[in-house]
Amino acid sequence: MERALSAPGKLFIAGEYAVLWGGIARVAAVGPRTTAVVRQRQDRRIEVLLEGTRLAGNMTPAGVSWDEEPAAGFHFVARTLDLVLRAVGKEGPGFSVALSPSPLGPGGSKLGLGSSARAVVLAAEAARFALDARLDALKLALVAHAEAQGGRGSGADVAACFAGTMVRYRRYEVKPLLDVCGTAAFGARLADAPPVDLFRVPGLKVPLAYAFTGQSASTRVMIAEIERRLDVGGRERFTLASDALGRELEDGLLRADFTAVSEAMTRLQELLATLGPVVTEGVDRLLALGRSQGCVGKISGAGGGDGCIFACPDDGARAALLDSLKARGVHAMPLTIEEGLRGEPRGDAKLSGWFT
Repeated sequence: MERALSAPGKLFIAGEYAVLWGGIARVAAVGPRTTAVVRQRQDRRIEVLLEGTRLAGNMTPAGVSWDEEPAAGFHFVARTLDLVLRAVGKEGPGFSVALSPSPLGPGGSKLGLGSSARAVVLAAEAARFALDARLDALKLALVAHAEAQGGRGSGADVAACFAGTMVRYRRYEVKPLLDVCGTAAFGARLADAPPVDLFRVPGLKVPLAYAFTGQSASTRVMIAEIERRLDVGGRERFTLASDALGRELEDGLLRADFTAVSEAMTRLQELLATLGPVVTEGVDRLLALGRSQGCVGKISGAGGGDGCIFACPDDGARAALLDSLKARGVHAMPLTIEEGLRGEPRGDAKLSGWFT
């Protein structure tokens, strides 16, 4: 039995940092999509196939006994499959899963589109299908993503890749599940865990674009630095302001009110700039280019590099912005708002060809 899957990437619209401190993130699911194909096996082997490389091991109720230590490129998928097996608590049938690579920027840089989030979402659903398991793939993916990062992260990127459109998301408390994820109680605790605080917001009506600064940033390092600088009171004030501006931005995007969008996005960028090291010269250059074409932008994500999301008054202004960015050697693209995780009628023949 075989199934094909796909999942979108993600970009923060609003709520960076605030979501870590109890606030709301607004995160868009965007193209291009990443695909996966999962195929059941007749043995108890688990096989993960990436372009040009593979990882394999034997399934056990406590996870996968990998033939070798998973390399960095397999880290998130391997942790996800381990947790699915622990949640299910049974052996067999085995399965093989092949995942297409996430898009990269110049020089092989990550674009900040949520490659690890996509990977855990696809791996969780692929394993759930292969094992015919009744489990909440979103909760599992949130736990796996956090566990693979030592308990860090908000999970907003995972929620967007799973649910699609734009999500309004409040951080899911994974610690109670992380505390038991290495025990036999994990499956029951996962099933009884509270629902994820997530709301899908379809129908954004303002053209959007994304531009990459050419420099990747470490989200973990950025968060640690910001939290070192900002005390509890400062975090609370930031979060209240971010939530209010996020509501205004969402409303403008749904009403196609570019004036409201421009004001809210500008103020969100100013708010993020108060955090200090999130704004770089590369970010400032991109934002200035956006303004020169009548568009408005802000950092999308932790900052310190990565990219900016832009809202444009119309499709013509977006095309002009993209032309201007590309003429200066900037990696930029129009954004399509995508559905979330879904099954596909046909799998990618290239991925299926990786199976032995």
